[in-house]
Amino acid sequence: MSRFKALLVSEENGTFVSRVVERDHSELPVGEVLVRVRYSSLNYKDALSAHGNRGVTRTYPHTPGIDAAGVVESSSVPEFVVGDEVIVTGYDLGMNTPGGFGQYIRVPSAWLIKRPAGLSLRESMLLGTAGLTAALCVEKLEQVGGLAPEAGPVLVTGATGGVGSIAVALLSRLGYTVAASTGKADQETFLRQLGAQQIVPRGDLLGSAEKPVLKERWAGAVDTVGGDILFSVIKSLRYGASVACCGLTAGVAFQANVLPFILRGVNLLGVDSVELPLVVKASMWDKLSLQWKLDELEALAHEVGLEQLPEVIERILAGRLVGRVLVDLA
Repeated sequence: MSRFKALLVSEENGTFVSRVVERDHSELPVGEVLVRVRYSSLNYKDALSAHGNRGVTRTYPHTPGIDAAGVVESSSVPEFVVGDEVIVTGYDLGMNTPGGFGQYIRVPSAWLIKRPAGLSLRESMLLGTAGLTAALCVEKLEQVGGLAPEAGPVLVTGATGGVGSIAVALLSRLGYTVAASTGKADQETFLRQLGAQQIVPRGDLLGSAEKPVLKERWAGAVDTVGGDILFSVIKSLRYGASVACCGLTAGVAFQANVLPFILRGVNLLGVDSVELPLVVKASMWDKLSLQWKLDELEALAHEVGLEQLPEVIERILAGRLVGRVLVDLA
């Protein structure tokens, strides 16, 4: 059959509306590999796309979904054959190319990796871009920032979100002392189950904006929110420590000064998982399937179908989601 279901976002009288519709393979872009999507996941960028953010998606109607895991149905390149199980995250998927919120995608082979043996398709999307990003943050803190478990506590901001919750679980699994920052006071039990040993209310990171530096607290940090919270973290890093920055839910700008950098030698490390070379993505997926594999993935997520996505998209934009959202496209 060439017909399939997809979430389609359309602009109607200045408002963006999401509906589950039937589409045809002929409506997909030209590409080397046709994939039957089995699972996807919901990310903040998907919600921005669904709300008409032109910085994410230029042209509508459009199907979001920056993550997809499924089975190859046809291929014009020898690297992939019918039946291969594959993962796609990032690049242009779900931005200006129809994405994983459709039961089929057609993409360039250069976007695809074969599913690592240690992960199922379901597990790969329980992780998705959020898990990949969290792992990249931790690796950068270790490889560039020299972070090690004995160095001291590591802070994770936005700890109940997709990237944050996986970062908490991963750091805990690797033996770090984890402090989890959140604005959701009712999620302390959830965060402690993931391995957080200290809960830091979000307000504690915003109460000293006028001070150029703060007391040294953190041996490292994963920041998923940006904004002034990020610079508050920078001001409270220990001498020579680093923060890996990967998010913007609290804003894309912050008030800053140079003192933490020149008095304490701290480092701000940017992390991107979208345009990362495929070989780097593949090596990180291998690591997540082996030595960094998490046992808590099911506890991190709840599952929805396409029909439930519009409501869940509103919740993620309102900051009311916890953990990960797995999208089942069966």
